[in-house]
Amino acid sequence: MTTAGDLPLAYNPNSPEHFEADLYPAVCPHTIKRPPMTMTWEQLSFLHWRYPASAVQRLLPKGLTVETFDGSAWVGLVPFRMDIALAGVPFGKRWLNFPETNVRTYVRGKSGKPGVWFFSLEASSLPAVVTARTTYQVPYFWSDMTIETDTSVNSIKYVSARRWPGPVPATSTVELSVGASFEPDEVGDLENFLTSRWALYGAVSSLISYATMHHEPWPLYHATVLQCDDHLVAACGLPAPEGAPVVHYSPKVQVRCGWPRRAPRR
Repeated sequence: MTTAGDLPLAYNPNSPEHFEADLYPAVCPHTIKRPPMTMTWEQLSFLHWRYPASAVQRLLPKGLTVETFDGSAWVGLVPFRMDIALAGVPFGKRWLNFPETNVRTYVRGKSGKPGVWFFSLEASSLPAVVTARTTYQVPYFWSDMTIETDTSVNSIKYVSARRWPGPVPATSTVELSVGASFEPDEVGDLENFLTSRWALYGAVSSLISYATMHHEPWPLYHATVLQCDDHLVAACGLPAPEGAPVVHYSPKVQVRCGWPRRAPRR
């Protein structure tokens, strides 16, 4: 099992890099009254690796700065199942349902607001790919993707193969064994930095967009990697990840999605 306690370089509160905990609250700090869509994220796994900040920053658009924790940037591989409902449709009334895998990192805009930056998002729904590319300015790719579960051993397996657009082939196979839920005192600064994210950034040419998200706090579970054969991270232009990732699992959250707008400057 890989947890924050297994990191080769533990977080040091006395280090020059001060962790601003108030920027990553476990409870969403805002509300979204009239979301254009609602979503349910299910069977979600976080696999995160350390990277040199310079390796990640060179891939970001002007106006975004990579965030670091304990001296490193962090890149996440996040496979899950997505349900989408249009505005006004109650949770549970699906418009689209499909598996997705994203490759992400964590950034701040010119205002200093933290958010998620997606290097790529694989989805098995072509309508979702086209809609997200045109509205939220995020790089969705149409992929063949499946999720398989084995309740007898409490394992989950994600398999993805990119179809369009390139670069192809870009594939990923991840299998995890899900363990016990986190106790409240086990959720530390690293967990909040990696998972307490309430906004995303996108880009079209030189324009940076920003959209808020709202959902309940993550119910986090421990997990162990059984198999990880991933090529999506390298397809983004990053070096292939090295070493064991930090792993978390979450069964389900319900999400309200805000409209994208120009990223704040202050």
